[in-house]
Amino acid sequence: MLGIILALVALMYLAYRGYSILWVAPVCAIILGVTGGLDLLTMYRDTYMTGLSGYVKTWFPVFMLGAIFGHLMDYTGAAKSIAKWLTKTIGAKRAIIGVVVGCGVLTYGGISLFVVVFAMYPLALELFREANITRKLIPGAIALGSFTFTMTAIPGTPQIQNLIPMEHYGTSPTAAPIMGLTAAVLMFVLGVLWLQYRERKFTAAGDVFTEPKGKEAVEFDDSALPNPFLSFVPLIAVIALFNAHIINSEWKIDIVVALIAGVLLAMILNFKKYMGFTKTVSAGAIGSITAIMNTAAAVGFGSVVRTVPGFETLKSLLLNVPGTPLISEAIAVNLLAGATGSASGGMGIALEALGPQYMEIAATQGISPEAFHRVASLASGGLDTLPHNGAVLTLLAVTGMTHKESYIDIMMTSLILPIVASIPAIILGSIGIY
Repeated sequence: MLGIILALVALMYLAYRGYSILWVAPVCAIILGVTGGLDLLTMYRDTYMTGLSGYVKTWFPVFMLGAIFGHLMDYTGAAKSIAKWLTKTIGAKRAIIGVVVGCGVLTYGGISLFVVVFAMYPLALELFREANITRKLIPGAIALGSFTFTMTAIPGTPQIQNLIPMEHYGTSPTAAPIMGLTAAVLMFVLGVLWLQYRERKFTAAGDVFTEPKGKEAVEFDDSALPNPFLSFVPLIAVIALFNAHIINSEWKIDIVVALIAGVLLAMILNFKKYMGFTKTVSAGAIGSITAIMNTAAAVGFGSVVRTVPGFETLKSLLLNVPGTPLISEAIAVNLLAGATGSASGGMGIALEALGPQYMEIAATQGISPEAFHRVASLASGGLDTLPHNGAVLTLLAVTGMTHKESYIDIMMTSLILPIVASIPAIILGSIGIY
């Protein structure tokens, strides 16, 4: 147990310091090996690499196609066109809601969170300038729209955090819709209310919009962007195909097929920009390698955790948490997501280690696997956004803000509120309403 705790603390600390998890994870696995009495070479070559390679084998097509899709939607201007239309429709007076909804639509359409951050920031800047709202709230608004309800809660989302539980529980992407929608509404409403409260507080103190240092106002040329309604088509296609089972239970279309359709439609509808397609596809494919390897490295670490003697004690502690086993799952996923700084990485470790036990509990206690699916997904979006999280660091870098200026709003919207919103979902699941 001490070795597991030391390894997790080291993983969190080194990730917080900004070191690559590609080498941090195996180093922390060595701590597990030494304290657990494992043969280090066998541990690394067999246990660690089997866990890492198994994850890559299962999820690389999704990571790659998702990244390519996001890059194409960005390159063609389709993502900006959608975001521009949404924010203009909602209006500058509701700038915060406009940014949150814009991010949410893009994320739910299957576009990578990182691409959404880059696509939405210039539009958020324009809206906040017009509404005279401090730039300190832009990271919180983007985090609420991208890292929360559309990533983990709304049924049918094609984000990886909704896909991983399907492999372990044999569920569909629309698992536990009542639980998911309840949590989603809470995250959205409470998140918007928090940001509006913060806006009033900043404005009353005279802290309003200021231009970014060294950057001039950017005027958007709407004529250069594709038609927003046509731009919606690839997003709708991905969502519709992925969730076709709702219409007919026999239409189970794999996410890979749905993403390929989205990629092809993004190209066909913007064929005039074909000269840049090859370069964009290559950039997306290359970018996906880092993303999946970071997560796979964390999963490899989790595979080693399962082999050390102390894991049985840890498993016993988690599985015997008082109350419904859904609470146990939420705690396990949250803690590991926080330790790795990754929603998908933490959930991958937790479900790889404890998924079979939760399936047994589901069968013996009559709790639906769908409830376990939704709780795992929701929990992955809680402690993952601690200060060392990669998406948080990217968001702050893109917006030009610091942890001191904006992290409190990121923490409230994408860490505290998702944990709070998961509580009623757990209650609903434990009484058979999912």
